[in-house]
Formats: sequence, C-alpha cells, structure tokens
Amino acid sequence: MKTRKEKNQSWSFPGKVFITFLVFILILFVQYAYVALFPSVYGINMEKFASNRYTVSSILRAKRGNLFDSEGNLLALNVSSYTVIAYLSESRTGSSKIPLHVVDKQATAEALSPLINMSVETILGLLNRNAYQVELGPGGRGITELKKEEIEDLNLPGIDFIEDQKRYYPNGDFASYILGYAKKQEDGTILGELGIESKYESILKGTDGSTQYQQDRYGYKIPDTPETTIEPIDGSDIYLTIDSGVQRFLESAMKENNKKYSPEWAVLTVMDAKTGKILGSSTTPSYDPNILNITNYENPLVTYAYEPGSTMKIYSYMCVMENSNYNGELTYKSGHIDIGEESIQDWNGKGWGHITYDLGFEYSSNVAIVELVQQNINKQILKECYQKYGFGQLTGVELSREQSGSLKFNYPIEVATASFGQGIATTPIQNLQALTIIANNGKMVKPKIIEKIVDSKTGEITYEYSLDMSEQIVSVETINKIKELMNNVVTGENEGTTGRLYNIEGLDIIGKTGTSQYYDIEGGGYSTGKNNYIYSFAGMFPKDNPEIIIYGSVKNPSWNTSVGLANMVTTVSKDIAKYLNINMETNKDDLTKEYIVESFINNDVDDVVKKLQDYGIKTTIIGEGNKVIRQSAMVNSTLLSGDRVVLITNDKNITMPSVRGWSRREIIILCDLLNIKYEFEGYGYAISQSIAAGEVINKDTVLTTILESKLEE
Repeated sequence: MKTRKEKNQSWSFPGKVFITFLVFILILFVQYAYVALFPSVYGINMEKFASNRYTVSSILRAKRGNLFDSEGNLLALNVSSYTVIAYLSESRTGSSKIPLHVVDKQATAEALSPLINMSVETILGLLNRNAYQVELGPGGRGITELKKEEIEDLNLPGIDFIEDQKRYYPNGDFASYILGYAKKQEDGTILGELGIESKYESILKGTDGSTQYQQDRYGYKIPDTPETTIEPIDGSDIYLTIDSGVQRFLESAMKENNKKYSPEWAVLTVMDAKTGKILGSSTTPSYDPNILNITNYENPLVTYAYEPGSTMKIYSYMCVMENSNYNGELTYKSGHIDIGEESIQDWNGKGWGHITYDLGFEYSSNVAIVELVQQNINKQILKECYQKYGFGQLTGVELSREQSGSLKFNYPIEVATASFGQGIATTPIQNLQALTIIANNGKMVKPKIIEKIVDSKTGEITYEYSLDMSEQIVSVETINKIKELMNNVVTGENEGTTGRLYNIEGLDIIGKTGTSQYYDIEGGGYSTGKNNYIYSFAGMFPKDNPEIIIYGSVKNPSWNTSVGLANMVTTVSKDIAKYLNINMETNKDDLTKEYIVESFINNDVDDVVKKLQDYGIKTTIIGEGNKVIRQSAMVNSTLLSGDRVVLITNDKNITMPSVRGWSRREIIILCDLLNIKYEFEGYGYAISQSIAAGEVINKDTVLTTILESKLEE
C-alpha cells in the first residue's frame, strides 16, 4: 500500500508538462502582442508586408503613335491580334450555372476547324490534354478582330481570347526604308528598329502607365481598398512629307526595273525642289515590314556613300565659274590628259578632237573639267566649294544612320579625279540637297522628311515643317549657265551627248548623267566588266522654274548599262508631271511665260478669266455670280501656262464643278477653298466623284473621288 508521500510524488511529471505549456502560451502571447502592438517586427513593416502580399500591380501599355503620309493616309499603326484559348478544367465553372469550360469537345472542334484552319483531329488533340487551359495554335494565333467576332458568334463554352498588339503596315513593301519597322519584344513592348520607327522611338512609344489594387486570396478586388492608377501617355503621331501617289509611281518603276535588269541595288528619290520635302524614295532590294523579309539593314538614301561619277561635274563646273572668268566657248583638245605619270582619258577612250568646254560638259568629258580645275582653281578652293554645296557633311535629314561621305584628295592626280567624281564619296541625299542650289537660283534648301508631329490625344501640333534655306551661295548668273549646260546634256543631238535617253518631250527636264567604278573588296581594286558600274542621274524639271528634283543610282545591272535607270526616271517623271499638274503640253516659250498672281477679290469674273486665259492658265468658276469673292492661287505666287485657278463667285448657291481628270492635289486645293471634307480611293487622277457636277454643296458635304493612275482620254 502506497503512502500519501508516494502518491504526491507521482504528480511531478504532469506539473512539469503544465509549466512547459504555460511558458509556451506566454511566449505566444508576448509574440502576438509584439506583432499586434508594434508597426515593425524584426525590421519588417507589417502593414506594408500585408499590403504587398495582396497587392496586384499591372502595366497599362501606352498606344504607339501612327505614321501618316503628307495627306493623312495611314502608313503604320498598331492593330490588335488575338490568340484563341480553351479552358478545359471543370473547376473554372465551379458553382456557375453557365458552363465556363469546354463541355462538348467534339462539337467545339468541329465548329472551330473551318475558322482557324486546323483539322478537327488536331483541335481535339489539344482539347483532350490534361491542363487547365490550352492555346489553339497555330491556326488560332494572331487572328484578326473580324475572325474573333466570327468565333464569338458561335457562343462556344470555354472558348476565350488573349489580346495582343502588333505593328501593321497596310501598304506592305512601300517606302520601307523610310518607315523602317517596329517589332514586338519579349516583354510585350513594341520597339522601333529601323527608319523613322527607330529614329523617333521616344516620340512614338509614349509612356506606359500602371495600376495597383488589393485583392483577396481568391483574386477578387477587396471593396473599399485604395486603387492607384497612373494613366499611360500615348505616343505622338508623325506625318511624313511622303506623297503616296508619288511613292507608288516610284515603287512601280523600281519593281519593273528590278524584274528586267536585276541590279545589285538601286535607289530612286523625288524631292520638292522649293521646300526640300522628300515626296518619295524607293530602293531595291526592299522588304515588307509586316513579314521582315529583309536582307539589308541600311537605307541607301542616307547610308550608301559611293563615288558619284560625272554628276559631280555639275559642282566642279559651278566652282570654276564662281572663282574665275569662265568662257565656255574656249576650246581644248579632248581625249586624254597627263597628270604626272598618270593619264586621264575621256570615257570613249579617244575624245572628240578640239571642242569647247561647254560641249565638254554635254559630252561628259573628264579632260575638260580636269583642265578647267588645273587652270583656274586649286585643290583648296575645290574642296571648299564641295563643302559649301553640302558634300562631306551630314545634311541633317530626319533619318537614322546618315553618312557624311568623304572628300579626301591631296595629290594632283587625286584632285583631278575628284573633279569628275572619282576617289571621293557622296550619298544620294547629299546630291539631292546640292541640286536645290540650282532649283532655287543659288540658295540651298535642307531636305526634310517630317511634315509634322501631332499629340495623338489632344491634336496639338508639337512640331511642324519649316523651310530651311541658306543665304545666296552661288550667283544667279552661274546657276543660269549650269541650267543651260544641264539642258544641253538632255536635249543635245550631238554624237557625244550623254543624256538623250532622259529627254521627255514637253517636260523640259534638265540633268547630268554619271558613271563610276566601284571598289571590289575581294578583288582588291576597281571592278571591271561591261556593266560593273554605278550609273546615276541628277535632274529636275521644268528647266526655268524647277518644281521637282529627281536623283537615282543603279549598281551593276545585269545588262544594257544605264537604260534601266533612264526608263525609271522618264516613266516616273511623266507620271509625276501629270499627277502634280506640271504642264507637259506647252512649248518652252509658253513655260517661260510666268504670271505673278494678284488679288482678284471683287473683280469681275469675266475680266479675271480673260486675263488668266491670256497666260494659258485654266480657270474653274464656282457659282454664277459676277464678282470673285475667293481664289485658290495665293497673291504673289507664280503661275505658269497650264496651271489651274479656282474662283468662287458671289452666288449664294455654291455648286460642285466636274473634277474629272484633276490631280489629287488640285482636288485638295478645291476642297480647302470650299471648306469641305474629302476622301480618296486609289491614286492618280479623278475618274468619278460622289457629288455630281452642278450639285449644291454645304459645310457638311464630303467629296469622295475615285482616282486611277492613268486617265483614259
């Protein structure tokens, strides 16, 4: 029998357990009090920790700005694409009365098959996977908004879409090296990687926003909790100086040339002679920025620096005229000239006997310009002239990776070859800029490719084109002589005339041809062979008051030397002349007959019409009033025979004229004058109009005109 003392001793173990438990409870209590009463626990802000644990942050993507041509036609934009997904797990439906997962897999596969171009069996294979959700690819990836709506109309349970953004170029291979391209990155952003898309990345991309909110453990937003949203700032829209009509002429001519002559590369660019605006530029090889079938990442317009050949004689002659008493009637012996131990020959190897220096320009004689430079100026003056004319330095045109070329010549033989464009390097954009000196009577105009930049949300114009013209750098007298010589190159009928292929009846185009060798890196010297040259043409029209400058180069065509380039230039020039209403029908005497526009306001309509007709200027009268109240031509602007003037009379009823055969630009001028909106279908010249001739118009009128590239007479 146990004593009381023994019984009391048997309770010692439970007592220890109780004490241990009590200490544990006290520790928990102290820990709880610490967590509950103090804002920071072990250096961690508990309120911030709890907030972050259930805080959802997401990026609100800014919309990338669009690219437009000069008339507001879209050239590049962001479009939504979608990926079709299927929810397979029943857990997604849960207690919902409407099924939120795929229920009938066979029926779903059969319904989707014709819409996403995938077989029923392939779709079923995806739907039978043991997964929460699957993508129905490849056919269900990158579908359009229209295709998405077709699928939505099927009302298939468990079928949903993931939206994505991609850059889209509606015209495909069209001014590709000007536009460049922008591509989606791994993080979902769209990044410009070439051309305007790259050069103006910071302006086009905008600034992303963000949103933050609290969610519960089920993923739902917790009511009455703060939500922070920073709205994205969309990118700005950029309007280019590109005229889509001109660009289409260039693209068409380039494709034909490429098909027939297969050059290693070619570039053809058209510029407004008075403003420096690039109206169009086409190259080969080219690419479609939607599929990036790209083989060359350089834009020939600004990055190709090559020996220009005899087009450089324009500026060598110009320099001689500006720095000496040039007499083009003096004669020299053509054929060859010795420079030290070296001999320079004319392109035909034998020359044309004793001829004048003027004829030497027409025949593109190397000996003529070498003698002129030797006798009248030195290497320093020649280099300074070239630099003054914009060579050897960047033009500043708004395109990426522009090169400055090279004007390295020191020794007598180097000075001699530089004078006819060998041993130095220039870019197409430099040649275009230099030609503006001739088009603007001795003043140089900077080339531009940006028309304006517009805030896509507010419409505010943040940048707008402005004319950048130099002071007088060449005398008018010299310019007139150069025009005369360039005219002889194209219209001359002598045996050695080099530019006869570029003569266009009635257009009065002037220019200079060029043929240069190029360095063969593999062979270690200048390339040899019948067509192993770079053929160039630098020109403008019309002669006396140039409106259009055109410059083209072709490297190593497969056959027929420079004929392909001449075909491109003449085809494009004729199309542009008609498109921009540059008269091709009048003779040279008519073209030189200029009329300085005066104000016709409050003048009798008949008197104004008679005065304009005396100058061969076409008139379109709006209304049946007897007084002019508005006119399309600006006061003090210059008109030539064949130009059109629209006159609005003091008639209360403003009616629509017939615009058949009008160019796009003429129609825009008319609509701006009438203060009405306009839309175009196609490119070229008007063949039909939505508002009949004679119909009364009002401020809500919208004129839709169908254009075709060639108007049937």
